[in-house]
Amino acid sequence: MTSTTSFCWPSSLYTTMKGVITVQPTISEALAKVTVGLVRSVADGVSDLLAKSFLVELVSTDLDPSGNEKETLKAYASCVGLLHDESKLYKYKFEFDVVDEFGDIGAILVENIRHKEAYIKDIVIDDGNVIFPCESWIHSKYDNPDKRIFFTNKSYITSATPAGLKSLREKDLKSLRGNGEGERKSFERIYDYDMYNDIGDPDTNLDLSRPVLGGEQHPYPRRCRTGRQMTNSEPWSETRTILPFYVPRDEDFSEIKQISFGATTLYSVLHVVIPTLESILTDVSKGFSSFMDIGLLYDEAAGDDHMLQLDDGILCALPKLVKSIARSTKNVLKFETPRINDRDSFSWFRDEEFCRQTLAGLNPYSIQLVMEWPLMSKLDPQVYGPAKSAITKEIVEQEIKGFMTLDEALEQKKLFLLDYHDLLLPYVNKVREIEGTTLYGSRTLMFLTSTGTLRPLAIELTRPPNNGKPQWRHVYTPCWNATDAWLWKLAKAHVLAHDSGHHQLISHWLRTHCVTEPYIIATNRHLSKMHPIQSLLCPHLRYTMEINGLARLALINTSGTIESCFSLGRYSMQFSSDVYAQQWRFDQQALPADLISRGMAVEDESAPHGVKLRIEDYPFANDGLLLWDVIKQWATTYVNHYYPQPNLVETDTELQAWWNEIRTIGHGDKKDEPWWPLLKTQQDLIKIVTTIMWVSSGHHSAVNFGQYDFAGYFPNRPTIARIKMPNEDPTLEEWEAFITKPEDVLLDCFPTQIQATKIMTILDILSSHSLDEEYIGATMEAAWAVEPTIKAAFEEFSGRLKAIEVIIDSRNRDPGLRNRCGAGLVPYQLLKPFSEPGVTGKGVSCSISI
Repeated sequence: MTSTTSFCWPSSLYTTMKGVITVQPTISEALAKVTVGLVRSVADGVSDLLAKSFLVELVSTDLDPSGNEKETLKAYASCVGLLHDESKLYKYKFEFDVVDEFGDIGAILVENIRHKEAYIKDIVIDDGNVIFPCESWIHSKYDNPDKRIFFTNKSYITSATPAGLKSLREKDLKSLRGNGEGERKSFERIYDYDMYNDIGDPDTNLDLSRPVLGGEQHPYPRRCRTGRQMTNSEPWSETRTILPFYVPRDEDFSEIKQISFGATTLYSVLHVVIPTLESILTDVSKGFSSFMDIGLLYDEAAGDDHMLQLDDGILCALPKLVKSIARSTKNVLKFETPRINDRDSFSWFRDEEFCRQTLAGLNPYSIQLVMEWPLMSKLDPQVYGPAKSAITKEIVEQEIKGFMTLDEALEQKKLFLLDYHDLLLPYVNKVREIEGTTLYGSRTLMFLTSTGTLRPLAIELTRPPNNGKPQWRHVYTPCWNATDAWLWKLAKAHVLAHDSGHHQLISHWLRTHCVTEPYIIATNRHLSKMHPIQSLLCPHLRYTMEINGLARLALINTSGTIESCFSLGRYSMQFSSDVYAQQWRFDQQALPADLISRGMAVEDESAPHGVKLRIEDYPFANDGLLLWDVIKQWATTYVNHYYPQPNLVETDTELQAWWNEIRTIGHGDKKDEPWWPLLKTQQDLIKIVTTIMWVSSGHHSAVNFGQYDFAGYFPNRPTIARIKMPNEDPTLEEWEAFITKPEDVLLDCFPTQIQATKIMTILDILSSHSLDEEYIGATMEAAWAVEPTIKAAFEEFSGRLKAIEVIIDSRNRDPGLRNRCGAGLVPYQLLKPFSEPGVTGKGVSCSISI
């Protein structure tokens, strides 16, 4: 039997060491040193010539007559060249003599005799009759003597494992769990848990210390353990000296994603572009002097006289962002004009757009139905002041202007709310001690009109008692006189800053990136590569740990982008922990359950998706429910195929260990909550996997890929409000400044030049699809293709996703849907499944890959 295997080597493996360092510096720790790498390259060349690059061993699915595992068949693989001229795939050939008594081949062991790691794409035996879909880095035997284990593309639930593979299945899982000790090495594939104890940097400065997130005091999901040394200043905090942070080797971005986008681009922006901006803009407190200056950020006529050149490789990596970087503080960067501003440059100014974006914008997860009146705080009134809201019945009825009474509006479910009062109020006094920012607790009340659109009624801003001063609060309403109209605009700016912070820290980071990492860790620790649920979830869990590591490196860390550019500053991650403790529930991450929990829908079996929306034209919910149903149908067919009887779910030891560890360790601070779903039947499993698949695909795409379109023009969604309201205990000078030139006060409230350009730079990267983006339903996994039922189900899944594209396009052309169609509006297409590369405002990625 003649067999071949295709190995994908880094393009630099047969080039200079310089090429290795530049193109893929994370291949292994050894490659960081040119001299050592050069010696190893020579040694590897000799291995190839001697046909001893890889030792492979075939493993039978059967036991021998004595009940023992059969002896493996061994051979060496030798290189026979490129698969084709333009490919980086090299072919290695090996041969075996296999007797009939050996039985079916179920696994292959691979030992990398070279000194460098290699990326194995697949191993094909007997002209494709046996396929091992590897897609994995394999370490050198000099780094780790254990052979790598690969199984064929056939899936087995735990109890159906062929006898000859049972011990190997457990051995492979055990190798991924590690022993919880030591510092992780870059070539390792160890999945283990730790707390978020590496956000602060106390050894540099004690003021940079941050609380550990995770545990009784600050509950939080767990991250991947790296095992780095603890700091000298705080033995409970991990050092940040080894960069980038460890992630298991197979969690790294693919080669093309690293070259064209992903880690390389984001790392370059965080560590080259942004420091360059900071060196140019030496006055970090300087704001914009006029809206014309803001507009110049998007002027495409970038002059050459003041160009500051970046490294060509970095410029190539940026998807479309930088037109020029100038030394003047006026034209800091040249950005593409965001689509929302390109279509209607005044959209950010209008009240109706302010409300519409709560339904069809970047953060559609916060709006909720008003279910009780009066609005009441749950905080201690002895600490925070009166609990009853200052938004009164009289204010509401005055704004409704005779259409109906307050009681009628409540009965007819016409009142909706953005409520950041209780979440933010405990941080107000602490945040106000930080220079260059301020904070309020806020409530924003909206009314559903007869046309199906929302109209703002009132904004309440609250400051708790402080330094002997009583609670201060004020209700702002839309109005026509000049002074109150400008106060209303400023109040909206504060609310938008609150919503931006909640979006980035909660709807985006916490509810997708952060809570998913424990799912990834548990899946790799307890579900074998042979397990069908591992195969089902794998596309939805790729690359997330890598992007989360980058977030800890430079986005959510002390003095990182979030702390330096958002209102909560140094308390940002602590706020995220508070919301996790108070509000996060796994069972409410399913889209229908989320909508019901916010009062935005009610259960209705007669409705198309089993729920009836309170606001019929709710673009995010309408499109999201289409996608949710398609994912659930795919999961239902898949689960019922592999688990035809209910008892198979409850007796699957790998599956039960997986779900138990997610609840008790990965989300261990909530392990005793009664809302965790049980895992006993097929329906239980379908609900759990559908939720995980939705969160990592639809949920994340809805709050991520529109970031540049909606927030790239920062007056539409400022991330920070830097000054208090002019009518909060004003001095005579402050009030006169507001009365004389209110536009300047609004500009002073907006982010500074450095804050705005940093955020716009990051948002452009985060909103961009890579060249090799893996869209939901686009690629069939190898294990699905060999099962006719699963193959047919996936093809149906893919077809239904294509149909969703047509439905969404039709909705965006319907003039009756005023929340998604109208003059100057950007069509809502964040949940259209497919997209081109770049910043497109559409496309549902399988996983949280950026």
